[in-house]
Amino acid sequence: MRTIAVVTSSRADYNHLYWPLRSLAAYSDIDLRIIAMGPHLSPEFGNTAAEIERDGLHIAARVECLLSSDTDIGMAKTIGVATLGLADCLGQMRPDIMLLIADRYEFLAPATVGLALRIPMAHIEGGEISEGAIDDAVRNALTKMCHLHFTSTASARARVIAMGEEPWRVHHTGAPSLDHLHKSRLSEPSGIDLTLPTALLTCHPTTMLPDTTSEADAMFEALEDLPLQLLFCYPNADAGSRDLITQAEAFVNTHPNARLFVNLPTVEYWSLLRRMTVLIGNSSSGIMEAASFGIPAVNIGIRQRGREQGRNILNAEPDATAIRLAINRALDPTFRESLRGMKNPYGDGNAAEKIVEVLRSVELGQTLLIKKAVP
Repeated sequence: MRTIAVVTSSRADYNHLYWPLRSLAAYSDIDLRIIAMGPHLSPEFGNTAAEIERDGLHIAARVECLLSSDTDIGMAKTIGVATLGLADCLGQMRPDIMLLIADRYEFLAPATVGLALRIPMAHIEGGEISEGAIDDAVRNALTKMCHLHFTSTASARARVIAMGEEPWRVHHTGAPSLDHLHKSRLSEPSGIDLTLPTALLTCHPTTMLPDTTSEADAMFEALEDLPLQLLFCYPNADAGSRDLITQAEAFVNTHPNARLFVNLPTVEYWSLLRRMTVLIGNSSSGIMEAASFGIPAVNIGIRQRGREQGRNILNAEPDATAIRLAINRALDPTFRESLRGMKNPYGDGNAAEKIVEVLRSVELGQTLLIKKAVP
């Protein structure tokens, strides 16, 4: 029996971890321990730990750590509180491997604790670039702290190896969020009239800027009088998120064509995404997932700068005129038709099996734990 702990902090990473978790849970020789922390346990962000349990997955531990704050100081303190809680949790659990994902700042806490406790760690989605967010530095830090790597693209694998990681540790699997395309039963979202042209809005704070919501101001200005149904999703729990929520609520209250969702369950989000006319904002979802459906995505500002992109991406400066021009381009039927049959650079929707096979078969012990420097 091999104990594998998987840390999840919010709806965003759970969307990516869903199928690896389902695959791990299906094996009798795997003792899966899910650790839910941060926004998962916050009523303000939808109490999404309940979604994990509704999906039939058992949560082994809950770590309360999210401060009711909207500042960078609150983010920093959340890392500290999470570290304290995880030290007790992981000190008792002592898994054979701990799986982390992506680039959220709170994942520095389990990585730090795992390092101190000599727990081998695996990381999904390393080697990518997002220069406009602190996520970029967090992602690279996690790469150097972890012992196994599952990258979304071939160039991301090359970048991880270029950071000095031994090639045998680095596996190009694709992004596991795309597994929903082939494995989840997508359906028609209820309560939303999708016969209307519809835009999905996913905008998060740009955490490398002193004013983390400044780029969003131009987006809201560009949306005025837009002849589309507008569906807003809550932002991530970063400094400035509550300001963004307030702006979205004010917009929705004065625009009858707009709605705001606190939390969209994973499969419901994918079912909605495939029916969208356009995705607008600065979320990685526009870059990583919209491409699988050939959905035009207007990517605003610097948050995702540097990421590999499919031809569905229309980059726009954080300026209302530039954003409106990009939206008009996205709505052009000729552009939408040009995306038919496009290949998603982030994978083919079969990542979970590749990830789980490595986690089940990799040799444990000093060979895995002690990394050798690569010239």
